[in-house]
Amino acid sequence: MVERCCLAVVRVLVLQAAWALSGGQVRYSVPEEAKAGTVVGRLAQDLGLEAGEAEARRLRLVAPGRRASVEVSGASGALLVSSRLDREELCGKSAPCALRLEVLLERPLRVFHVQLEVTDINDNAPVFPAAWKNLSIAELSVPGSRFPLEGASDADIGANAQLTYTLSPSEHFSLDLQKTDMDGESLFLVLRKSLDRETIPVHRLVLTATDGGRPSLTGTMELVISVLDANDNAPQFNQSVYKVQLPENAEHGTLVIKLNATDLDEGSNSNISYSLETLFPQDGKGVFGIDRKSGEIRLRANLDFEEVSLYRLQVDATDQGNPPLSGHCKLLLEVLDVNDNAPEVWVTSLSVPVPEDASLGTVVALLSVSDRDSGENGRVRCWVWPASPFGLEATFAGSYSLVLREALDRERVSEYEVEVRAEDGGAPALRASRGLRVPVSDVNDNAPSFAQAVYTVLARENNAAGAELARLWARDPDEAANGRVSYSVWDGGVGVGGGGAAGSSSGVGWRPASSYVSVDAESGRLWALQPLDYEELQVLQFEVRAVDAGEPPLSGNATVQLFVLDENDNAPALLPAAGSASGTLWAWAAWGAPAGQVVAKIRAVDADSGYNAWLRYELWEPRGKGPFRVGLYSGEVSTARALDEADGPRQRLLIVVRDHGEPARSATATLSVSLLEAAEAALAAGSSSSSSLVSRSAAGVELGAGAASAATNVWLVVAICAVSSLFLLAVVLYGASRWAPRAAVLSAPGPTTLVCASEVGSWSYSQRHSRSLCVADGAAKSDLMVFSPNFPPPPPAPAAKDAQPEPSALLDTVSGNNFLSSPTRTKPFCPSRFAGFAGIRAPFPRPETDECLTGSSRVLKDTNGSFASALWRNIELSPQPGAVMVPSCNLLLCVSIVLS
Repeated sequence: MVERCCLAVVRVLVLQAAWALSGGQVRYSVPEEAKAGTVVGRLAQDLGLEAGEAEARRLRLVAPGRRASVEVSGASGALLVSSRLDREELCGKSAPCALRLEVLLERPLRVFHVQLEVTDINDNAPVFPAAWKNLSIAELSVPGSRFPLEGASDADIGANAQLTYTLSPSEHFSLDLQKTDMDGESLFLVLRKSLDRETIPVHRLVLTATDGGRPSLTGTMELVISVLDANDNAPQFNQSVYKVQLPENAEHGTLVIKLNATDLDEGSNSNISYSLETLFPQDGKGVFGIDRKSGEIRLRANLDFEEVSLYRLQVDATDQGNPPLSGHCKLLLEVLDVNDNAPEVWVTSLSVPVPEDASLGTVVALLSVSDRDSGENGRVRCWVWPASPFGLEATFAGSYSLVLREALDRERVSEYEVEVRAEDGGAPALRASRGLRVPVSDVNDNAPSFAQAVYTVLARENNAAGAELARLWARDPDEAANGRVSYSVWDGGVGVGGGGAAGSSSGVGWRPASSYVSVDAESGRLWALQPLDYEELQVLQFEVRAVDAGEPPLSGNATVQLFVLDENDNAPALLPAAGSASGTLWAWAAWGAPAGQVVAKIRAVDADSGYNAWLRYELWEPRGKGPFRVGLYSGEVSTARALDEADGPRQRLLIVVRDHGEPARSATATLSVSLLEAAEAALAAGSSSSSSLVSRSAAGVELGAGAASAATNVWLVVAICAVSSLFLLAVVLYGASRWAPRAAVLSAPGPTTLVCASEVGSWSYSQRHSRSLCVADGAAKSDLMVFSPNFPPPPPAPAAKDAQPEPSALLDTVSGNNFLSSPTRTKPFCPSRFAGFAGIRAPFPRPETDECLTGSSRVLKDTNGSFASALWRNIELSPQPGAVMVPSCNLLLCVSIVLS
């Protein structure tokens, strides 16, 4: 393949060198009237093309300005005659008759010039102006008198147009043919013998014209000679030949020449009348007219130098004698050229559209320019307007190439209106122009670009799946496939913020952005694949990529920051979620407690943020002047006045927790407050401490099935010890109450009370603020056991706006939770309810009891039927002042601490 390419290159170079040496033309000749299909020459072979290359490279013929009578065979590359060739029609009397042809060879584009000479054949017979001619000759004419005759004309040239004349046999007349450089041929009828009108009044002769072709052709004209009597002097002109020049733009009626002939005779024989006859061209009659009396010749029709440049006229002057005599002269009228023809511009080849990355010098079009005028009037100069980015290069006489001179940019100019202007050298100069529309084809040279590098999109949570979030648009100035942009979400990796507490194992997860949003590949419409949840996701940042369909494709990126707006879609949640068996929370207060004494604290969280998570507490029932009130934002239930026995043994409070969202959401809590004597209240406080310990032990670590028996024995021992200790404590408290005056035990400092809280403790607003401690075994725990003095805790610190609420204990009494059945409480206590009431979080499913036990029989049983025992390993830091932190304790240790 490489050798073949090298040989082809060498062949082209040799051919170009040969062309340069030979003038760049191929010359052929063909006789006129050749039949269609006649092979003129093997054009492809003469141009150095291989077999089949002419058809592959589209060898074709361009004949500017006229219909071509030859064509190029696409298969063989030969130059063939396609229609009748008439040399007389193509070139007239011009010799030689050479046609200039342009041959185009595409892929790559090249132009060659071919000169085709049409040779003459003897296909035209001599033709006389008329079939017969009347001559009047006076009988007094002396022998040797000469009478001019109109010769025949032959459209052929050369030897085929060389005429010889013969006259039919006659003893009176003969022919004389004279040839001069000025006048050309002149034919005369010569009188050889005196005429006798009485013998022969009319002589009929046949004049024959024979051309020099082989075979020769002839033409005849009959001469009718009338013999006249008397008038023996013919009119005479002072010149035999007159020459006149007339511009081709002369107006009608213009005087060409005034001729004057003289006659020596007198009287009527000297009265002369003039007549005019056109000898050449034969179709030139009517162009000129002569005044029969004055001899003035005037112009009657338009002259056109490009059609006829020379007229040959014969003027006859005839007297009125009897018989009349005539004198003859010739008028040669030369038509002068004026600049009356504008240049003509033809587009012979146009290669459009032009790629915008086309190299400089690329040929866009081939043009041919001509002017029918001659001399300076026919000399043409050409240029392109506007000048950039195209220009003209002359390739041959009258041929130009329109080439690219500057780089193109379709995005700046997609189409050029080019005007090729031509101007001749006349005065004034005439101009012509040819408009070309040159479209520029696109290449993929522009990448899609977004209007913004970063788009900020706001979307409310709980939106419908498929909801439109935004519309992105990238601009690509290319066209068609190069400018057709498709969009996609780029999953290069997106971190999504979860809803877990800071420092916990749940928190930040990785999910691709395409699991949340999608973008329409055609329109750039960004829509949600699923409802968004602010509590799960607040900010989603990802990239959208725009790729065009060009080759190679180009792309652009834009960053989208999707901010999820919170809606009030979460109602406040009371912690823990379940209260006692009936959903009622319990608290104890002593008669005589002063106003402002905190009895309990209601704790709730809202998963929303901002105003949607700002909670307020309202006492719904009883309305009016009740003995209790609730803090609007703290949730602390306190005495509104001093309690007395008239308030009854029990107060049932209905508390509503509302957020500040629109619309507001709420939750209700029922609090049952038992009013006791001071001693009973103290006993309830102690029993509640023990119950808290038991509950926390029950909510600890789940044991396997193999440890069920050992756990049962341990819990039996623990239960017996706890009941015995509590019985002794009750006896001591009862004795103390008998000798001690009634006092507000809950309001004075006293022995510390055990409070066990989980990560849903009531002092933290959000789970994100929960703290954990690591004990010796390395496990991170959230449970907390503290000793707290018996006075109300300070109000909780305001939670950070970006913090997520952590579960808090629903109820925290100052005196502790009552685990044992109090003297005034005969309803059995369920450990499952107690676990929820105390806010204990277990790592296993909350144990359920087969039955609710009272007294000393308290055994927690999980759903699998195995007994569970738990050790408190971890402690949550208590926000209450004076709290004592216990790193780790089991149930027996907690009971012993309480007893001490």
